[in-house]
Amino acid sequence: MAAELHVELVAADRSVWSGAATLVIARTTSGDIGVMPGHQPLLGVLESGPVTIRTSEGGTVIVAVHDGFISFADNKLSLLAEIAELSDEIDVQRAERALERAKAEADAAAALRADVRLRAAAGAH
Repeated sequence: MAAELHVELVAADRSVWSGAATLVIARTTSGDIGVMPGHQPLLGVLESGPVTIRTSEGGTVIVAVHDGFISFADNKLSLLAEIAELSDEIDVQRAERALERAKAEADAAAALRADVRLRAAAGAH
């Protein structure tokens, strides 16, 4: 079994993160999944939620992901997201305002997006 896997996290508009990792945790329609080197091949649908990447160097990368797909084969993990933001790119105050606005307007989709952004930002600290 290999000690690391290669990860490509891509949003519709850009490449978000690429590198070697020892573990990736993501939310799928079947529930949360952890992918480590040597995992069985998989193809799944991502749900909105934070994705946690444990890098081979011992660091942690947290990304707010909004819908997409996850694929793993031959120690290569691909996460293709509609929208994805690294935790350190998230403006917490703006996300808090967006959450309050979404709640006031009863916009469940916008509230979920803001909540995921806040959870990703909080997980990075």
